[in-house]
Amino acid sequence: MTKHDGLSRMQDVTRRHFLTQCRVGIGGIALASMLGRDLPALGDVPDATRTFAGPHFAPRAKRVIYLHMAGSPPQQDLFDYKPRLNELNGRPCPDSLLENERFAFIKGHPTILGSPYSFARHGRSGGWVSELMPRLADVVDELVFVRSMYTDQFNHAPAQLFLYTGSPRLGRPSMGSWLLYGLGSENRDLPGFVVLVSGAKTPSAGKSVWGSGFLPSVFQGCQCRASGDPVLYVSDPDGLSRDLRRRGLDTLRDLNARRAAETGDPETLDRIAQYELAFRMQMSVPEVMDIGREPQHVLDLYGATPGGSSFANNCLLARRLAEQDVRFIQLFDWGWDTHGTNPSDDIITQLPRKCRETDQPIAALILDLKQRGLLDDTLVVWSGEFGRTAMNEKRNGSVYLGRDHHPHCFTIWMAGGGVRAGTVYGATDDLGYRIVENPVHVHDLQATILHLLGLDHEQLTYRFQGRRFRLTDVHGNVVHDLMA
Repeated sequence: MTKHDGLSRMQDVTRRHFLTQCRVGIGGIALASMLGRDLPALGDVPDATRTFAGPHFAPRAKRVIYLHMAGSPPQQDLFDYKPRLNELNGRPCPDSLLENERFAFIKGHPTILGSPYSFARHGRSGGWVSELMPRLADVVDELVFVRSMYTDQFNHAPAQLFLYTGSPRLGRPSMGSWLLYGLGSENRDLPGFVVLVSGAKTPSAGKSVWGSGFLPSVFQGCQCRASGDPVLYVSDPDGLSRDLRRRGLDTLRDLNARRAAETGDPETLDRIAQYELAFRMQMSVPEVMDIGREPQHVLDLYGATPGGSSFANNCLLARRLAEQDVRFIQLFDWGWDTHGTNPSDDIITQLPRKCRETDQPIAALILDLKQRGLLDDTLVVWSGEFGRTAMNEKRNGSVYLGRDHHPHCFTIWMAGGGVRAGTVYGATDDLGYRIVENPVHVHDLQATILHLLGLDHEQLTYRFQGRRFRLTDVHGNVVHDLMA
């Protein structure tokens, strides 16, 4: 019986958990006893980090670097040029924009907010890019812009969960976990799913956006840090030698293997695999996470400084992790929630600050991947969790400029990994408020990412609580027009 057969069996047992735990006297004891005898021994413990299924067809990409701007950038000020907004700036918005609409914070009848930033066409593709992202404009021909993304959620935590787990509620596996479950890891000494966080805060949805949900815990994301211990508690305590640590793990492995043979609980096998991976990570992680090993010209390219946890450092780390064949590399950068309640969250002070922090390292990442021959099989994705309104939020009469949450349209871009570089897909109306061409739902994006890595989103499933689940739930279509 394989580890995954054991998990299926354990789920059958779990359905009877109520009967075995409630006070049903001798009947409950007898049932528990019979179920325990039915579980066969597992024999040798398999390596839980090995490939589970493999691709369904030839992949275009081997790995993903996902750059998430937590809080969601305003598309009208970065990539979706709308001169009509400037023409109507300060005027009451049309009634049609308010009918059957609800907002997170806007009250009353808001006014249109034009962009204070100039736009220009760049590259052979002539893609529109704001003056706030001059370095990215230099690599625009490597990108495919999707200006017609939309979501079902308009608050941060549910929208982030929806984007990464396919559900706005807690409990589902994240995208990186699904990829690791479907494809496995190509580096046995590093986690197959690594998370890097900048901007002083974790995403609004917390660590659930890199959790494994109901998948085995070995598939969850591992948060690494650019300073101090790369992974918490990975270092040995003072006075504990590596040989003594190895002997301790061997004993613990034997005990856990015996427990797994008795119960058939695959989570015990996952725990063995995680302990072994952690032991190997003590040697591999500090090396790959040390950007001080990079030459000065590379540090300068990214604007990175060893010893910090900046977004620039994380972009350089993402390239280093990609070189080591880490399957899913997730960067979260907090601080893009530009409501305009004060200078720390408006589009005049905060938005330019965030663009300065991210523009150079993102462009550097794309250039660096390309010159090392990694961009062809590395899919880079940039997004927030939803869009921003065409109106000024003006919460409580604020004099600062900002935009409220907007689920009906937003812009993302992708590069490398088999996408159609130098193109623009989809379009919004002249106010950047609703999609008028080629809408792309969050589930469509998820299906497309899986497809680029050789996975059929309808076939990548996992049985849980009596039915088969998938990342795209019961929706989603692959957008083939985004592919080269």
